[in-house]
Amino acid sequence: MTRLIHLNGPPGIGKSTLARRYVVDHPGVLVCDIDVLRTLVGGWEARFGESGALIRPAALALITAYLSGGHDVVLPQMLVRAEELARFEAAATAAGAELVERFVMDTEDAAVARFHRRGAADAAAGGPLDGWHDQVRAIVAADGGDESLRRHHAALEQLLRERPRAVVVPSVEGSVDETYAALLASLAEPG
Repeated sequence: MTRLIHLNGPPGIGKSTLARRYVVDHPGVLVCDIDVLRTLVGGWEARFGESGALIRPAALALITAYLSGGHDVVLPQMLVRAEELARFEAAATAAGAELVERFVMDTEDAAVARFHRRGAADAAAGGPLDGWHDQVRAIVAADGGDESLRRHHAALEQLLRERPRAVVVPSVEGSVDETYAALLASLAEPG
């Protein structure tokens, strides 16, 4: 059975990094990163939130089609509202696939600190930065800054309690290999 592997968790926790690494090791698996897709919408830089709303139905159609074709999809996306998550679960069900939920988590304080350091290691090493990080920082700042991050973390913890089949993957800052191994183990795959 094909799987929609949803990597949920706070911003900056490493969901996209894990998803990219997973597809390198699993040819044929698609990363459906909505933050990447929204950068394909004209004017996304000035209308980041609106671009996400515009691209989400296309992402759902892409996920459904890809799963229906017999291939897995990894979705690195923070979803804190049950009704929002239900849309992706319905896409998996419509394709005859299984929704596999993994919450990539760290402590609340660590997650807030990691958000502020997001991309800094890549920039220091001269590597690429994801183009949407500045927009996410602006949205978080406008929504209350650290308090917004803490609200999202609490909402994720609440959603996790409501999702009995969801599994927590502990994310250790600076230990991508360890976190990736934990993800694979949670998916019952050899490391």
